[in-house]
Amino acid sequence: MSEAGTDEASRGATQVSRAATSAGAVAAFGILIVAFTLRTAVTSVPPLTADISKELFLPTWLVGILGMLPTALFGIAGLVTPTFMRRWSVEALAIASMVAAGVGQAMRAFAPSTWLFLVGSALALAGMGAGNVVLPPMVKKYFPRRIGLMTALYVTVISLGTTVPPLLAVPVADVAGWRTSIGSWALLNVVAMIPWLGPWARRGAPSSSPRARATTAPEPPHAVVRPWRSPAAWAFALLFGCTSLNTYALFAWLPSIAAGAGLSAGDAGLQLAIFSGLGLPISLVVPLLAGRLRNPFAVVAFGVTCFVAGYLGLWLAPGTATTLWSTLAGLGPATFPLALVLINLRTRSHRASGAVSGFAQGIGYTVACSGPLLAGILHDATGGWTASFAFLGVTLVVLAVAGWVICRPRYIDDDPGVVSIVAEPARFQGGGTPPVG
Repeated sequence: MSEAGTDEASRGATQVSRAATSAGAVAAFGILIVAFTLRTAVTSVPPLTADISKELFLPTWLVGILGMLPTALFGIAGLVTPTFMRRWSVEALAIASMVAAGVGQAMRAFAPSTWLFLVGSALALAGMGAGNVVLPPMVKKYFPRRIGLMTALYVTVISLGTTVPPLLAVPVADVAGWRTSIGSWALLNVVAMIPWLGPWARRGAPSSSPRARATTAPEPPHAVVRPWRSPAAWAFALLFGCTSLNTYALFAWLPSIAAGAGLSAGDAGLQLAIFSGLGLPISLVVPLLAGRLRNPFAVVAFGVTCFVAGYLGLWLAPGTATTLWSTLAGLGPATFPLALVLINLRTRSHRASGAVSGFAQGIGYTVACSGPLLAGILHDATGGWTASFAFLGVTLVVLAVAGWVICRPRYIDDDPGVVSIVAEPARFQGGGTPPVG
């Protein structure tokens, strides 16, 4: 090859490398900004319920329903979203989820009545539930060789997106009113759509030249993934569900447990802050660690052990070393980021990842709804927390068994009957930006 030809080839390789780097940066930003939006509708409202109730009918029982809506809608969205994933690309689903979330948040900000406020909340939460499902397959598609790192980053960003809205809610409401405070988060949903508009638009676009059309490979047959046929996928759902059940139960009742042990309201709130704040470091560490382990059951054992130790302390000596018990319990949800990274480590394709993500999160969040409710019912029925902790202990046994099953090295796609091929490809599949490692 001549020197000129070598230089031309080198320039071409450099351009391809730069394009891949640019596409990877856009994809990473898109994943992380979507992740940040996925809890804003959940945590931006509770600090403002007193202000909202001055304009809308919002009694205590309705506030309780609002508290149950996130897990309920996340569960429904988890079960429904994979159906759309058979025909829509992950980029299209990301855009659709942000549209629903943004419209829902704007709707409740302008709602003149309580029922419209509830409809807007449900729409926003459903959109965020779809976003929960679509993130793992997006990581699988765009970063197949950096699954641990990208999962660690986006789960950490979800934690940040959970923490920031309640910190800003009251200050913004004091300046501009509660409607502006909760409605302003819709703007972030608009921003989160932007990185995916280009890849989505290119998916169905025809090639610009006859030569390109002639050299384009035919669309592969469409794979239909049925995760419910896999015992491992059911173990996934139980791992995710029991982790979320215990986490949401403590979100709801840890301040009451601490206050009942004699702590002041401020100290009781501090215990919840300690419990929830530990989500940040474990979100960073666990996915990176799990990506290096062939069988990460040690993470499950660690999480269950921490939950048990924290529960024993809160049950037997809640007023003594309460911070230690809250800290131990706060390390228990290490199985949450583990479940998210395993969605990709235990599937071969991003389509399978999406199907398993929807199935596990749909079943899991549905199971999680029962945690705060049953723990509260058992407490009211018995006058203490013993029965509630016994119930949570049983769910930890289920969590441990499910973790043992899913942590074993295997691919859910390989289980009989999980993946089937149909002759006609999905209408909106094909094309798109190639994975970036």
